[in-house]
Amino acid sequence: MIAAIREYPVTTSVVAALVLAAAVLLLLVRTGRIQLPTLPTAARTDFTHSIAAYQHMTGTQFEHAIADLARRDPSVRTATVSGGANDRALDVLLHLTDGRRIAVQCKRYAPSNRVGAPVIYAVNGTYRAYHRCDQALIITTSSFTPDAQRANAELDHPLRLVDGRALGRWVSGGRPPWGT
Repeated sequence: MIAAIREYPVTTSVVAALVLAAAVLLLLVRTGRIQLPTLPTAARTDFTHSIAAYQHMTGTQFEHAIADLARRDPSVRTATVSGGANDRALDVLLHLTDGRRIAVQCKRYAPSNRVGAPVIYAVNGTYRAYHRCDQALIITTSSFTPDAQRANAELDHPLRLVDGRALGRWVSGGRPPWGT
């Protein structure tokens, strides 16, 4: 063995370095200091699939997360985030492969802060005339007040209201809210 080390010093040094690196990596993995990537499994829940995760996002992050979630549906051609100041009740604009345009208003609220009727009226007043959309959704991490539900029910073309529970079902692989 000593003869081999003397005969091939560079190769021996490289092999020794690789063995040392593997030992350090193994030690770091076993002590939990680093975690090796794993393939996702059906039993594992992605962090973004939790309503709590959505509630901890900023409003802008929530809008982007909803657009990303929408893009998973093969019927969505594009999902463009357009929220911000003076967005006229449009946070995400969806173009579906069947030609429909859908306006999405995102409300990332705490569970105790429910979406009220004024949001229903704002979205209803802009999605067709101003944004030229065929349908509108309001997606919240919370829920809707009885006044909001009543106001929506009285509309000629009711909006699709997606509360935290429905959002959770969608995130977990359920049908998107614009599906039939």
